[in-house]
Order: sequence, then C-alpha cells, then structure tokens
Amino acid sequence: MDSSKYHVGYFPVDKKYNKWVEKDHIEKPPVWCSVDMRDGNQSLVIPMSLEEKLEYYKVLLEVGFKEIEVGFPAASGTEYEFLRTLIDNNMIPEDVTVQVLTQCREHIIRKTFDACKGAPSAIIHFYNSVSVAQREQVFQKSKEEIKQIAVDGAKLVKKLASEYEGNFRFEYSPESFTGTEPEYALEVCNAVLDVLEPSVDNNVIINLPVTVEMSLPHVYASQIEYMSENLKYREHVTLSLHPHNDRGTGVADTELALLAGADRVEGTLFGNGERTGNVDIITLAMNMYSHGVDPKLDLSNMNYLVEKYEKCTRMHVYERAPYAGALVFAAFSGSHQDAIAKGMKYRAKNELHQWNVPYIPIDPKDIGRTYDADVIRVNSQSGKGGIGYLLEQTYGYNLPPKMREHFSYLCKSISDREHKELKVADVLQIFSEHYLNTEGEIHVTDFEIVRETDAVKIDITFEKDGVRTELEAEGNGSLNAINNALKAYTGAEYTLQVFTQHSMQGQGSQSVAASYIGLETESGEMFWGAGTDTDVIKASTNALLSAFDNMTKGGK
Repeated sequence: MDSSKYHVGYFPVDKKYNKWVEKDHIEKPPVWCSVDMRDGNQSLVIPMSLEEKLEYYKVLLEVGFKEIEVGFPAASGTEYEFLRTLIDNNMIPEDVTVQVLTQCREHIIRKTFDACKGAPSAIIHFYNSVSVAQREQVFQKSKEEIKQIAVDGAKLVKKLASEYEGNFRFEYSPESFTGTEPEYALEVCNAVLDVLEPSVDNNVIINLPVTVEMSLPHVYASQIEYMSENLKYREHVTLSLHPHNDRGTGVADTELALLAGADRVEGTLFGNGERTGNVDIITLAMNMYSHGVDPKLDLSNMNYLVEKYEKCTRMHVYERAPYAGALVFAAFSGSHQDAIAKGMKYRAKNELHQWNVPYIPIDPKDIGRTYDADVIRVNSQSGKGGIGYLLEQTYGYNLPPKMREHFSYLCKSISDREHKELKVADVLQIFSEHYLNTEGEIHVTDFEIVRETDAVKIDITFEKDGVRTELEAEGNGSLNAINNALKAYTGAEYTLQVFTQHSMQGQGSQSVAASYIGLETESGEMFWGAGTDTDVIKASTNALLSAFDNMTKGGK
C-alpha cells in the first residue's frame, strides 16, 4: 500500500462558511425524495421487473414520500413502461410528484418528455458532470464548454415543458459536485437558473450530489453553505442533497449539510445504491425522530419495510443496520440486560412519557418491534436481570433475586452447551421443566388446616410409590405447618430460607397465585421451586414440593 498515490481531490471553501457549526440539532425534516426506483434499482445485480417496481412504488407511497424518482425513462424499456403505467393508470396521487432523470443530451431529453406526457406532476431532473476529473479525462472540454452543455439542457427542458401536456418542475444537478471547484459549480448553477427563471410559481431544485465522497463531512457542509448563500433566486430555489456513502459518512454529510441550509434530501431506504450506496433515509429519519422531530415518514412497521425491500430488491438488510437491523435493539450482555430491565421498570413505575431507557435509543415499539423478541435476547452471555425481566414481562413470573440468579445460570449453561440463542418460549420451558409444579416422588393428596390462636395445625396426607401416609403437624402459619410435616415425613434436614408470592392474573377467586421457595441445606446450597394455583396454599405447597424434589435430586 502506497498512500503517496492519493491526494486531496476536493475543494474547501472559505472558512467563513461555517455558521452551521453553531447549530446543534435539525429542527425540521427536509423534503424527502426517494431514489430507490432509479439509483437504487440501477445498482441491483438484477434490476426490478415492472411488477416488482409497482409493488415497491406502493410501499414508498405507504411510507409517505411525496417525491419519488421513478426512473431514467430513456435508459430501458422497463423504465419507460413503468412511468407510462403510472400515468396511464392514474397511479400518481394528487399530492405526489414523480421525478425522472435525464442527461443533458437532446435525444434523451426528448424521449424523457415523451415518457412524461400527461403526468399530473413531474420533476424533470437533468444533469451533466462538471468535476475536474470528468472535464479533463472524460469529456476533454473547457469550463465554458461544460457550462454550455448545462445551459443548453436547461433551454431544451424549458421549451419542451411548454409544449408537452403535463405539469412540470425542473431540477438540475452539477454531477460530481464534490470534485468540482465550488465557484465553478456556482457559476454553472446560476447560469442554469438564469435560463429557468425561478419565481413564486416556478420553484427550481438545485441538487448538489456527493456523487463520490471525497472529504470529511464538515467540508461538504461548508460547500453547501457557500452555495446556499450565493445562489441566485435563492428564495425560489430548493437546495437539494444527494449523498453517496463511499467513505461511510453519508448520513453525517447529510445531517451537517441540512444544518448548513439544504432543504431537500434524495436517498434510498436502507441505503441501497451504487458502490457503498446512497444515503440511508431510514437512518436519517429515525435520527430526527430520536431527537423529537417528526420526520413526516411512516416507519412504524419496520419489519414490513424490510420484508418488502428484501423481496423486491433481492438485497439483505444487515443485522446491525441502524434501527432496521434484526439485532439493533438486542442485548445479550448481562450488564446491559440488567440496566435495560431496571430502566423499563423505572419508566413504568413513574409513568414516564419521555423515553430514556439505558442502551435503547428509541422505544422499539414505535417501529413495530417487541421487547421480548427484539430487545433482551438470551444466550451464554446473558444475565439474571434480562432473563428475569423476559420471564416477568412475557409470562408474569416475578422470581426472587437469588432464584433469578440461579435460573439465569441454568439458562446460560443450556445456551452454551447447545450453542444456540434461547427464545422467550425456550426460557419458559426451562423454567417449567426445572422449577414449576414439578412432579417428584412425593405428592400431597389431601390436607386440612385448623387455625388456632397462636398456631396452625394441619392434617396432611403424603403419597409415595402408591403408599399414602397421614401426618399431623403444626407451625406459625400454613406453609410452616406443611413444611414441618414434610420434614417429619422425610427426615430431611434443611431450612426454608426464601418464600415469596404474588398474584399473576385474573381477579378475586379466579386470580392465580405464583409462589417461589428456596431451601437451604446444611452445606449452604440453595434449591429452588415454584408453584401456581388458584388456591394460595396449594400454590405454596407445589413450590415447596418442587424445591424439595430439586434438593433430593441434587439440583440435576
């Protein structure tokens, strides 16, 4: 590797164009324009068919895009047919504008207008490349000659717009803007604007693309501020961005450029596009949402968007893609799970509207995700807080702290041994098999409790191997009396160290009680059991027998 072969190929502007630095957040969303059907589609190994484009187009409408670049009509039959299908079948809503792309070449512009004939609202997006590299290496033309290409293109689109049926707006892009001298890019754009004559009734879009990322994001932001402050007709010009992601900073480029005065963003869902992709609109919009700004896009069913995107494009949304990836909210780490679980409980307890849960930047439910399936995930790295939270939130079991710890180690060991993630249903199954109402050798077939002033007496019947034994015992409460009877029946030595109980569901007599018991042996080892029943005493008895059975088996 020889870094000396590379040099700074971009053109910074005067340092006075840095007022964007004083802003610390984006206050309102830009005008969004999806270019999934054009930039995104042309970058696919297998471009979308007409049917796939129609399906994807409907998804973009559902999301709420009001401007959609539907293709390059002169590029292929499918592109042309798609646009005609939308127009001829009245598939363009009244509040939506379709956009088409064309080079500044006469025959391509004319074919583009043929495709757009009768469009209720269309943006004619014309462009030519103006960068140093393109001027010198590709076109081998002077600055004046390159500018004339843009001016001639502007004259032709203006002329044809007056001749063809339809409602048309204009957009011009100095392609490869990031590799162009800013003063020259400004000169070309202003020359185009002089032809198009922006006005109250003729808003023109000037689009400044990061065709290839060449600089740090702050350089692009200052270039945008320079253009914004020096473009002619600025009050009637929409300043648009079209960032790519070659350096992996497409989102940063866009966010800083919006602070610098841009009004509009062209991008794609999930960042699909040439090379490393276009800027990811989902990330941009959700970043705004996480700062309390409504992006005016409906991303509330992210799983649906991922499904449609993957089906129509044959691409895959990376599991760690911001907001949309399958694992972006997942916490496997024990400490993270514990913090999330405590944060969620704190939020519920204090009835908070403001979201501020540790490690989770937005409420997953806002985009159609669930806490059990998407947030706390169980594997060999998980902890007691997360596993206990899953069991409680999904199924209502609130284990005492020490039992939760014991249960978490059991789950982790199973995950580690089987080399797999445990789903929430697996967690319940492990809990049920090892603790809940377990069927051991000893059963209680009947009991009768008599409450006296200072004690509780019990007549109880145990059964083992088909043989029933009746005993009498007493204690300072029902559970204590039953426990004393069990110790007398078995001769076992242990201490009932932990007992908790809570109601799980229902009301009154239909309420189900859940009981948890921890038995400590003489060696200090703890064994756990859980029981449920509509009768609180039976629930406690079930928990006691489950814990005793685990102790008898040595916890295996």
